[in-house]
Amino acid sequence: MRFNPEQELNPPQMEAVLSIDGPVLIIAGAGSGKTRVITYRIARMLDAGIPQRAILALTFTNKAAREMESRVKELTGKKLQSLTVSTFHAFGVRILREEIEALGYRKNFSIYDETDKTELIKECLREERLGNSGVNFYALGQLFSGIKTGRFSRSGAPGLAETAGTVLEAAVREKVYNEYQRSLKIYNAVDFDDLITLPIELFENHPDVLEKYRRRYRYIMVDEFQDTSLVQYRLIRLLALDAAMSPNSAVSPNSAGTPNAAISVEGPGADGVNGTANVCVVGDDDQSIYSWRGANYENILLFEKDFPGRREIKLEQNYRSTSTILEAANGLISHNKSRKEKKLWSGNSGGKPIELYYPSNETEEADFISARIGEHMIRDDGRKYDDFGILLRTNAMTRQIEEALLESNIPYRVSGGQSFFQRKEIKDILSYLRIIANEHDDINLLRIINTPRRGIGKTAVAAIAGLAGKAKTSLWDAMSRIRARPDDFSLDSADSGIAARTEAEISAFVECIEGYRETFLGSGKGLAEKTRALVDDINYWPYLVAEHSKNEKIAKWKYGNIEYFIRAIENWEKDPDNPDTGLYAWLNRISLITRDDGDDEAAKGKVNLMTIHAAKGLEFPVVFIAGAEDGIIPHTRSMETEDPAGSLEEERRLFYVAITRARDKLYVTSCQKRRRLQDTADCVPSPFLAEIPPGLVELRDGKERPQNPEDTEAFFAKIRGVFRNGDGA
Repeated sequence: MRFNPEQELNPPQMEAVLSIDGPVLIIAGAGSGKTRVITYRIARMLDAGIPQRAILALTFTNKAAREMESRVKELTGKKLQSLTVSTFHAFGVRILREEIEALGYRKNFSIYDETDKTELIKECLREERLGNSGVNFYALGQLFSGIKTGRFSRSGAPGLAETAGTVLEAAVREKVYNEYQRSLKIYNAVDFDDLITLPIELFENHPDVLEKYRRRYRYIMVDEFQDTSLVQYRLIRLLALDAAMSPNSAVSPNSAGTPNAAISVEGPGADGVNGTANVCVVGDDDQSIYSWRGANYENILLFEKDFPGRREIKLEQNYRSTSTILEAANGLISHNKSRKEKKLWSGNSGGKPIELYYPSNETEEADFISARIGEHMIRDDGRKYDDFGILLRTNAMTRQIEEALLESNIPYRVSGGQSFFQRKEIKDILSYLRIIANEHDDINLLRIINTPRRGIGKTAVAAIAGLAGKAKTSLWDAMSRIRARPDDFSLDSADSGIAARTEAEISAFVECIEGYRETFLGSGKGLAEKTRALVDDINYWPYLVAEHSKNEKIAKWKYGNIEYFIRAIENWEKDPDNPDTGLYAWLNRISLITRDDGDDEAAKGKVNLMTIHAAKGLEFPVVFIAGAEDGIIPHTRSMETEDPAGSLEEERRLFYVAITRARDKLYVTSCQKRRRLQDTADCVPSPFLAEIPPGLVELRDGKERPQNPEDTEAFFAKIRGVFRNGDGA
């Protein structure tokens, strides 16, 4: 091995690395070196002779998975072709690519992202002859996700069902949900929830498949365990517990009889199994901040119940932050009742005080932040712009700060948001180009076969898919044969599902693609102009206008994105360093650009402006937490739940995560007034500020002069007085 863990790890870390056999629960505080522990642990397994293919390590981002695998390679010097280090969803894809035919799907299934999901929901509403007016598609999509993963009942979730639109009563939502599930199957598509729920369905309904994966993955590790959902824990549990146990039945068909049914996760631990599997979970309940997307920090309790013989190890030494920052974080999080007791400590004693600024409004707040960054760049030798993180509770708060950064010529990037190439209008045109390049790509064909609408609906698609299945060929071949010899396919027969009038639409579509294939592939020049002609020929602008008839500005904005896309092709074609400017070369380039987590280079040399949720797992030498006001953090909307006490604890965990992103210096701003829509409202400081020990905070007035200790204490006493009826929160 290329490392000496005894010299590089502290005693608890070393214990975690050496504890390979049996169930292990590692409680890893913020900045405690958990990634190092996980990678050293994998290296230790390999050194002990455990085969690569027997190890499964699961995490939540592709970036984390790549970093983990890269570190193991550095430690061991091995190529690791058989080691599985993966996100949960990528692991689900791996299983489904091998096994999904057992559930009645074809192996070349499509994976629908949120844009595709929304479009399919719209299509289902049209299929049920319902209008889209008043429907919140994001809320409806969240509701469907919750139903599928067992978080919500079919009647919906309090508040969320109503938000989805008053037009959708419970019975109607049920019909639309069933149609959504049926449509996914027709299109041979799955959504992101299916990447977890379908493997569970496979494992629980096909014991031979489950046994195959249990025999393979004999050592399982899970990173960020506090972020796992109940269904993700169910998947882990199925793989980890002894193969002799009989898993609780968790799949029941819905009223439409579709096989992709909601997953029930009741009963972990109920069978009394004494788990002895080689499974290690690493997490921190104090950093559980994703309940809104299904994360369940109580999975730690379920793990303790399912694996009573586990070994528990706490990592409390922080290698990131100063003791000032850690004492502030400890003081804050100690107010949460539902948590494992722990206290972070650091060898980096002392540290600069936390600076709290109380600006008049958000403009003054933004100017303060940009001025402090400028001062640090002048004063701190070697400081770079990407050393700064500006953390916000919501994306809606970025505008004033962006303006201030631009005014000061400070480069920045806003993390999160939708990738340009994931926008529906761009994906549509890319799908046309990919079908022109490879007509047998069923995934992209299904996306554009009726976009813009041309009368080839889901019933016709289902029939085409059936014909293709019988002939063991692609959808394109089936359509080409329908066009050439319609009698062979009995278009008028009741059994085919395709009406005779659909033949003309199929024929026109095939002719369009074949014509453009000859145009695009006949010559390598003029790719941008050919793409522009294609967009015009398929009438994409009228389609956008019809889709957004109540707001033509949206249609213009989307069409502007397409124009930008075409100009990017033009610029690429003009680059003298590109010897090949044909369609295939362009598509290869786009595939590389649009890979997950492909924007690391874009972050270099720029201030990071992001939500607190997006900052989890990151760290910066200097951090600004903006908008520390009641109603923002804790957020008003988060408290409108059936469990306001639990929501308050999660909001406190969110503020804890924000504080622990800072290494050397932390600033917190709390405006006296803030603009809300068309009005300006008085603001009250966040109650969480009163939970930070006052001696750690330096208060600044509007002139940015440090206040004396008496003034600082008086300020916090005032805050505590405001919230004395809320038990400090």
